[in-house]
Amino acid sequence: MCAANPVCILWDASHIWGLMVWRALCALGLPCRLVKGQDIANGALFRKPCPQGTPGKERGAAPLLLVPGGNARLKARALGEKGRQAVRDYLAEGGRYLGFCGGAGLALSQHRSQDGLGLCPWGRAPYPERLHHLISGHAHMRVRSCMARDLPAVRPDFPKAFPDGAAPDPLRPPLGDEACALVPPHWRGCAHGHDDDCRHCGNCRPPRDDGHVPSLPVWWPGRFAPEADERVSILASYRQPDTDFWLADLPLSRIPAPVFEAWKDLYGVNVSADFLDGQPLMVAGNYGQGRYVLSYSHLETPDSPDANAWLAHLLRVLAGLAPQRELVPAWDLHRKAAFRWPDTPQTAPLRTLLHGMRELLDLGVEHNLFFERTPWLWGWRPGLPGAVCNNLYSSLRVLCGLRPGQDTLAAWDGMRARFAALTDIFLPGAEGYLLACRLRETLSPTMPDAVDRRGLTNQREALFGHPMTGGGIVGELLEMTDELLYRGQQEDACAALDD
Repeated sequence: MCAANPVCILWDASHIWGLMVWRALCALGLPCRLVKGQDIANGALFRKPCPQGTPGKERGAAPLLLVPGGNARLKARALGEKGRQAVRDYLAEGGRYLGFCGGAGLALSQHRSQDGLGLCPWGRAPYPERLHHLISGHAHMRVRSCMARDLPAVRPDFPKAFPDGAAPDPLRPPLGDEACALVPPHWRGCAHGHDDDCRHCGNCRPPRDDGHVPSLPVWWPGRFAPEADERVSILASYRQPDTDFWLADLPLSRIPAPVFEAWKDLYGVNVSADFLDGQPLMVAGNYGQGRYVLSYSHLETPDSPDANAWLAHLLRVLAGLAPQRELVPAWDLHRKAAFRWPDTPQTAPLRTLLHGMRELLDLGVEHNLFFERTPWLWGWRPGLPGAVCNNLYSSLRVLCGLRPGQDTLAAWDGMRARFAALTDIFLPGAEGYLLACRLRETLSPTMPDAVDRRGLTNQREALFGHPMTGGGIVGELLEMTDELLYRGQQEDACAALDD
């Protein structure tokens, strides 16, 4: 018989978020496979012949399609019409879909059908202000709970999802609600000796009584556009920011509450994050015979206990898998990177870009353009290309930690000359760009026009591409790096992901 079927991870346009999902599944002890949109179009989610060594046998459908964060439109484009239809067919026939952030956005209904999958009837809503998209860190949540009749729906100090009399609370559904099974039992609050009432809670544990409220991470998330539709169940909604919550480069917990009000009165800008209160963060629904869970929280975030426990729970109840543990270990990208490729002149461009990217990040930190946000993430000042620098460095670090096989080395031989040429252009160009940004800040009070803004914008787009759609030299380097990772995914990948 075939071995356990692997979870399929959509690799296109995922970058660091794809690495985090891949790493999380490895840490939880689950088999997984990186797939591209073209693979899905060719039937990767359905029955395929087993790998060599088991002739005549077939592998069943994937237990789960897990779509990481990243640009949803680029993912939709990579799938193509045939791939998008293949995902819908997979769900219609009983498949399971779990999407984080951009992967959640991909499953929503869009004005243009080619921009999404339409698994969920909800769409994506804009933020009241563009700045509000730049939120990151952990936030406390309210969760769905089919609680026993004599228990309160939520703690008294929780905000209500709707004003009194406006509508029922969507987070307190009827008893026995099936969507409640997607919430970890110890947060449902339904195990006070009322087992008969909680028909879908067979593995309940007593609810936590230490006042702990789930704290889940978001990293520059999108936003659902809720509609009155019984086909969509809200599993979690925002309550309030946790202590590590930032808006752009502002750590909100370090700003006194009166200052938020003063800024609103003086400058007309709201940076308090109160716009999040009651907004849905995680939803679920059915599509045909299948089921989806869409989360703007990154449950795969390293060393995020509440998020990781929820991820493990979803893998069990949504996909029928058996994770071996519930915590994704910390991921320290600041420590020295390993290089396990052959140390030859042919691999020198790869080593050069790996070390050059780390020096570029260190340069940004030294000049207060970047900062160490978490052990696995550098933060950045608004307008700077921090996101794409994180993407490229994390991808290079994992790639260089692999011991490449013949297929990976052959692919590298075909792209090495182009990779080296782009590296030679990019590294000095990026250094010059960051230092020019620093100079512009220094001169802005006295010589605001000394460093031309348009020139910097053009330089940024040539080097780093557009902030939303990518491109530029980095885009091409990332494309090559991602291709090598895709080809090398079976080559001691879990060890490299943990370096």
